Amino acid sequence: MKNLIFLFLITSVITVQSQNVTREDKCFTCHEMLGDKPADLFKNDVHHLKGISCSACHGGDNTSDDIEVAMNRKKGFTGVPKGDEISEKCIACHANQNKMKSFGSNLPTNQYQNIKSSVHWRLALSGKEHIVQCTTCHNAHGIVSVKNPRSPVYPLNIPRTCSKCHSNEVFMRSFNPSLPVDQYQKYKTSQHGILNSKGDSKVAQCASCHGSHNILPVKDVNSKVYPLNIPATCSKCHSDVKYMKNYKIPTDQYTKFASSVHGKALLEKKDINAPACNDCHGNHGAVPPGVESISKVCGSCHALNAELFSSSPHKKVFDEKNYPECETCHSNHDIIEPTIKMLGVTQEAVCSKCHKETENKKGFLIARQMRELLERLEAEEKNAIKLVNEAEQKGMEISETKFKLKDIRQARLETRTIVHSFDLEKFKEVAEAKGLATTKIVIEEAKAAIDDFYFRRYGLIVFIFINSLLAISIFLYIKKLEKK
Repeated sequence: MKNLIFLFLITSVITVQSQNVTREDKCFTCHEMLGDKPADLFKNDVHHLKGISCSACHGGDNTSDDIEVAMNRKKGFTGVPKGDEISEKCIACHANQNKMKSFGSNLPTNQYQNIKSSVHWRLALSGKEHIVQCTTCHNAHGIVSVKNPRSPVYPLNIPRTCSKCHSNEVFMRSFNPSLPVDQYQKYKTSQHGILNSKGDSKVAQCASCHGSHNILPVKDVNSKVYPLNIPATCSKCHSDVKYMKNYKIPTDQYTKFASSVHGKALLEKKDINAPACNDCHGNHGAVPPGVESISKVCGSCHALNAELFSSSPHKKVFDEKNYPECETCHSNHDIIEPTIKMLGVTQEAVCSKCHKETENKKGFLIARQMRELLERLEAEEKNAIKLVNEAEQKGMEISETKFKLKDIRQARLETRTIVHSFDLEKFKEVAEAKGLATTKIVIEEAKAAIDDFYFRRYGLIVFIFINSLLAISIFLYIKKLEKK
């Protein structure tokens, strides 16, 4: 009851203020009597409610009902502002901190500085004004608080407001033909868009990710949606436990991603080709990948792995048991770098989760053999590297043999891919025919180079020894002749 009384009193005060302003503002009184749309919209405008008259933007004398006096150019009447004049009228107050405080406003006064550095502040086709003015997004006479559901920039309305330009093919073609014009349509199919259409103002919309006044091109390193910045942008909501409480989804995705092989490549190594959140979930049409689509998402980068898996015996089993293909073995956000430990039948191996010596035995035996082959290949590779380095340190010409080490490494890397076929014969072709066969050649050549080094060293010693004996013999013989 107290709240209702308080609301009634506030409404009464605003009504009285509005009536006082109306009596004082002759411009508004006249236009209201004419029944024109701007005056009708201005009734509920936040500026009108604050006591700001028509002349604040249009100039002139709002205290006179004489049209010649009210619209006198000498009294500052400018009529309808056009182009950049519109924003200049707005910033006269909105960039002035003292003036904003005088109206009891705590709004930031740096919007103009922000928009000047934004992508929207580029010159329009005429070259005389900028693409976007304040009224483009906020309206002209019917401006209301951002928190008001009637505002074009209220969270539920922002997608539709942005789409007025971004869904206009002719308009967008004039400024950036490469930008797609179906973002709004995609957004409506996303999880964010679906909840937004149901009246959930908390979910992400255009401004949540791109910003509002300070929107930058995607390729700008300072943009909120630049690849290196996307995880942080998404985590503002998705890592906030309190904010995400009602959605009943985990809030540790960013922490897991940052420690994953993808996260380290993107965030630590600054590799913008590494996947960020949007590479897997989508941009404007972002949805959680379903069981049937995870392999397609991963396969967009790991194409050969996905192709091998689709023809493997696991494919049918995973489909029958409704297992997500890649995620079952590699997880989702906390994907670790694949190592030999993942393969085989040891306790930490992924294979051992399903394959036991007494259960799914065929897979158990294949996994064990693959692990043994891979361990052997790694051991032989280390031995080959050690021998090549030893021969090189001894000064032997072994460049061709050293180059073959790359073939061994390539074969070992290929085993990481071919393992997704879960075909032992195919695995052997890479591990044995390519890897182990090459290591054997490298080891033999490196040992031969080392043996040649010692053969030359011992040969030199013998040669020096023989030459020394011969020299001594000649010396003694000459001495003997001199005595005679």
